[in-house]
Order: sequence, then C-alpha cells, then structure tokens
Amino acid sequence: MLSYLARRCLYMIPTLFGISVVAFAIIQLPPGDFLTTLAARLENQGDRMDEAQMSALRERYGLGEPVYEQYAKWVSAIVLHGDFGESFEYGKSVSSLVMDRLPLTVVLAVSTLLATWLLAFPVGLYSAVRQYSAGDYLATTVGFLGLAIPNFMIALVLMYLGHSVFGMSVGGLYSPEYEDAAWNLGKFLDLLSHLWVPVLVLGAAGTAGLVRVLRANLLDELRKPYVVAARARGMPERRLVLKYPLRVALNPFVSNVGYVLPALVSGEVIVSQVLSLPTTGPLLLGALRSQDMYLASSIILIVSLLTVIGTLLSDVLLAWLDPRVRLAQG
Repeated sequence: MLSYLARRCLYMIPTLFGISVVAFAIIQLPPGDFLTTLAARLENQGDRMDEAQMSALRERYGLGEPVYEQYAKWVSAIVLHGDFGESFEYGKSVSSLVMDRLPLTVVLAVSTLLATWLLAFPVGLYSAVRQYSAGDYLATTVGFLGLAIPNFMIALVLMYLGHSVFGMSVGGLYSPEYEDAAWNLGKFLDLLSHLWVPVLVLGAAGTAGLVRVLRANLLDELRKPYVVAARARGMPERRLVLKYPLRVALNPFVSNVGYVLPALVSGEVIVSQVLSLPTTGPLLLGALRSQDMYLASSIILIVSLLTVIGTLLSDVLLAWLDPRVRLAQG
C-alpha cells in the first residue's frame, strides 16, 4: 500500500503540470487580454485609455511577452515561492484573494458531501430492499425531481419561501450584523443557520444520483447466486444484506469522491451568484469574464488539484473496502 501511495503521489506531479499548461492556454484562447477588456469597459462608460497608457500597462503586467514566457514566469513563481501572481482586476495577490474565499468553499463542499452521503445511503438502501414499496416510489420520484430541476432554480424557490413564509434572509452565509464581525460563537451559529440552504441546493442532484446508483447496484447484487444460496441456508436477512451485497454496492459511493469535490467547488458558480455566497465560484467567473489570467488559472489549478487528491482518496478507500481490488506491486 505504501509503495502504491508513493507511485500515485509521483504521478500527480506530471498530471498537475499538464493541467496547468492546459488551464493557462485556455485563458489565452479568447481574443485580446485583460487590457483590451478593460479598455472596452472604460469606453462603454464614456472614458478612454490612450495607446501610451495601454503600452505601459502591458509592459508592467508582462502581457506583451510570448505566452510560453508568461506561463514559465507564472509556474516558476508558484514552484519556487508559492506565489500565484497578481490579480489584474483587484490589484492584489492571487493567494490573498483565494485564501479569503477558499476556507468557506471547502467548508461548504465538505458539508455538502457529508450531507449527500448521510442522506443517500439510508434512502438508497431502503429503496433497494423494499423495492416497489411506497417508500421506493417516493424516493424514485424525489430522485428524478432532484436530477431534473436545476440547482439555481431550487435556490430561487428557497429564497422566495425563506423570505415570504419564514421572514428570514436566505442569501449569503451570514446575517448582516455578523458580516464583518470577528469569529465567535454567535457568528459560528449564524453560519450554521445559513449553511443548510446552499448544502441542500448543491446536494440535491448528487444525492438523487447516488440514491439511484446505490439502489441499482444493490438490486443487482441481491439477485446473484451467492446471495440466494446464503438466504437458502437460513442466514438472517439483515446480516446477509449488510455483510456482503451492500459492501459491493458501496463502491460507487467511494469512487465518486474524485469528481464530487471539484464539482462542488467549481460547479457552484451559478448557485453562489444566486445566493450571494462568498466562495471561489463567483471569483472564478469574474476572472474569466475580465480575462484575469493569473487569478483564473490559479483557481482552475486548485480545482484540478482537488480532483487529483479526490481520485487518490477514492482509489485508496476502494482498495480498502473491496477485497477484489488488487494493487500492482513493485
């Protein structure tokens, strides 16, 4: 196992390098750069930037250099100094901008992941062992609705119900009085009181999908000969289900960590816009719109790192959970 982990960690280095190249290249694909976007914005506001000022800013930001030189400068600063560059839009370091929003993003992503698992596991298990029951039909119906309704639509409905029915503020993660307050017990409890809304919105589709997957896998295992033979020998039904077929059916739960974590971080852009959440999603959207290449590339690189780490965790957990998985030695 240790040699397997060492090999996988070594594989992460060229993987992240390739991802960084692709991410930086994608930011360069649209015509122009940050300065052309800024000039167009100023012109729409009735202002104008002269050519001398454009040239001076292009020289200052290094936008006149070839793309490969800009990339080499960015990557070398990250590797040698942990410096992700400076945001053109905000005039601040990318590290400070990301660190202001990353902790809340991680809290939201982990909370959503745990809530998804805790809800999907018992519902999927019940739906499989009580196939065609009223609870199974109810879970199936709710699951299809969760997959069909867009997350931002659920967010809009919850915002309306929260304001009109319960008289509470749904947008954001804090009440106005705690927005700029220092961390204390009151602010923490206020965060928990607001956190359930984005967790419910972001976890709706994931929970519905996991319920369907667990139900289908468990039903398939329950019909296999080893289950029929064990049931014929008189093994108690609860022990039979929990000890053998359920362990095999849990594989999708474990293997989905590799894409659930980055999907929650990068896929909550629209939901964060609707709910006014101070996460990395709106920051990434603004960086892409303004062609703030260092900020956008850094956020994409962080999301990619979460993907690689999540895949590693899922592979290790899958090898521990399923004895049929064999790791190559050497």
